[in-house]
Amino acid sequence: MLIITRKKGESLMIGDDIEIVVSKIDDGSVKIGIKAPKDVSILRKELYEQVEQENKEATKIDIGMLENIKKK
Repeated sequence: MLIITRKKGESLMIGDDIEIVVSKIDDGSVKIGIKAPKDVSILRKELYEQVEQENKEATKIDIGMLENIKKK
């Protein structure tokens, strides 16, 4: 993991087209802005993990249901 120190108003670049800007620093939290192309998905990690888990759940197959479909 790369650790970078930035102050309010400073930014860092990821590749050529993603910019992370420190917009506000409060007690125990940092507000950041992200400038990226529209085709780049940006999610908070906890939301990403939730979506990932829901996708895994959606792919579980109920064999009994498949057998009922086959009988029709």
